[in-house]
Amino acid sequence: MLFRSLLRWTALPLLAAFSLHAGAQTNTLRVGFQKSASLLTLQKSSGSLEKRLAPLGVAVKWVEFPAGPQLLEGLNVGAVDVGFVGEAPPIFAQAAGASFVYIGFDPAAPEAEAIVVPKDSAIRSLADLKGRKIALNKGSNVHYLLVKALEKHGLKYSDIQPVFLPPADARAAFERGAVDAWVIWDPFLAAVEKQSGARVLLDGRGVVNNYAYYLAERGYAQHNPKVIQALFDDSQAQAAYLKANTRAAAAVIAPLQGLEPEVVEKSLTRYPFGVKPLTAAVAAEQQKIADAFHALGLIPKPIRVADALPGGASVAEAAR
Repeated sequence: MLFRSLLRWTALPLLAAFSLHAGAQTNTLRVGFQKSASLLTLQKSSGSLEKRLAPLGVAVKWVEFPAGPQLLEGLNVGAVDVGFVGEAPPIFAQAAGASFVYIGFDPAAPEAEAIVVPKDSAIRSLADLKGRKIALNKGSNVHYLLVKALEKHGLKYSDIQPVFLPPADARAAFERGAVDAWVIWDPFLAAVEKQSGARVLLDGRGVVNNYAYYLAERGYAQHNPKVIQALFDDSQAQAAYLKANTRAAAAVIAPLQGLEPEVVEKSLTRYPFGVKPLTAAVAAEQQKIADAFHALGLIPKPIRVADALPGGASVAEAAR
């Protein structure tokens, strides 16, 4: 598998860290996921991960969360073993003292998140957002998009009125005019574009990377390297299927997400998919987000992303 070769050459410290305590195995992998995470939703529906882990004697339990911040809470309290989230939730979670490690990432997907306004809105530019109410899920990937988009267009975070709402409540507020704009990710983005005619004011291109991360409880990662490898092998296989059969995959995923197949298909085209081992460069980008959030007072203390890397000093030093 591609992941295995990547792991061999670019993540030796990561494997070594996992293998230190590889003797203790578990018989269940508890996966934290969001329905908006289309690849994991496909894996869950197909049972592909269960089939891959069966030879290891490991079952799979899927635990659904409404968004990344809640998933990180579940990981921190021991409700799940691994999870998949956007780039901002781990920053907030680490600042709150959560114990986890980054174990992999998906490639950048800047088009998969955007600031949208109602189709008939008078707002035509980022500058028009000054003083406006903007809905977003606090601590999610779009939080960073909003910060950087404002900065790029000469506005400060304090120039707008953030309204913190989870996706379902945010859409309701957006459609009844209680907020002026909404910062959201796919497939919710594709849905509001098609169903409400929402207009994209700006997406992440040229502003943010919008990476997504696989995270694990530190002890689980250390003790179960074969399970982690199987998860990534299956993610790679299903990602390849999805890319080659996007319409068919969308037809499977759509009813599970409560969306039309064409909406899901559009959202799938904006994600590259394909888990990779965390690199020093990606870790450094994550550190930039942490530093930006601390400078704005969004997290109470500075954090070192390197402290949440499983590879120890070699990866941490490279990230700095």
